[in-house]
Amino acid sequence: MKSIMLALCISLLAVTAPAQAQSPAQAPCPDPLSHQFDFWIGEWEVTANGQVVGTNSIQPILDGCVLQENWLGASGSAGSSFNFYNPQAEKWQQFWVWRNGTTLEIEGGFSNGRMILEGESIDRKGNPITNRITWYDNDDGTVRQHWQVSTDGGATWQDAFDGLYTRKTPTPAPAPTAPAH
Repeated sequence: MKSIMLALCISLLAVTAPAQAQSPAQAPCPDPLSHQFDFWIGEWEVTANGQVVGTNSIQPILDGCVLQENWLGASGSAGSSFNFYNPQAEKWQQFWVWRNGTTLEIEGGFSNGRMILEGESIDRKGNPITNRITWYDNDDGTVRQHWQVSTDGGATWQDAFDGLYTRKTPTPAPAPTAPAH
């Protein structure tokens, strides 16, 4: 399954850039369920415990049916993910890859203003863990990302990351200067 997802992501990367270059206007994705995560689209500054921990760019690709995430951590970490509603599985899926090549595959759904995705992985010591990441669509326009892990099959959870996404303020264009006479 992981090799299939990796192949899918590589294929998406291969076709996305040329397709976007050829057609500047994208037709909207026809499936309304594919837009449940659109609240995450944008350019973000991410903080945890009041400290800037990185930036994240979430952009729609492939007619808006897929969201591509590009993370750059303040400590030098980096990664990218593809997020999409899979109508055949009737679930949202995320395939994430870190700069070092490790991956995370999670899936789930949208409910009550939250996207909740879960999946199994292996920790740095080789032990199995369950990941649960919840994104909250906050009323003030921010997004909270709460990542929890469990080492006991979901009986207990520990916080791995609790970040607040705030939209980057666009840099205003410089005021035009009057021509010299």
